[in-house]
Amino acid sequence: MIKRELIVPTRAGIHARPASLIAQTASTFKCSVMIEKEDMKINAKSIMGIITLGATYKTRLTLITEGEDESEAADAICALFSSKFEK
Repeated sequence: MIKRELIVPTRAGIHARPASLIAQTASTFKCSVMIEKEDMKINAKSIMGIITLGATYKTRLTLITEGEDESEAADAICALFSSKFEK
């Protein structure tokens, strides 16, 4: 299991387009990809789950990946946040 802290980098927060990019990216991996915000834990392969986090600018999130390709999945999701959701 890999845990990494993420901070929402865009002033618009995580809305439909970034949520879609995160879910699409997470779905390319076999491992479990979860995102936590305070007491909420959602499946990062679900666009609606990501949107329900209500993650605004500078919100701290925890990324949790678990499974055979967990390292690659964590790196890919972190790269999305680092690039401000520009693919």
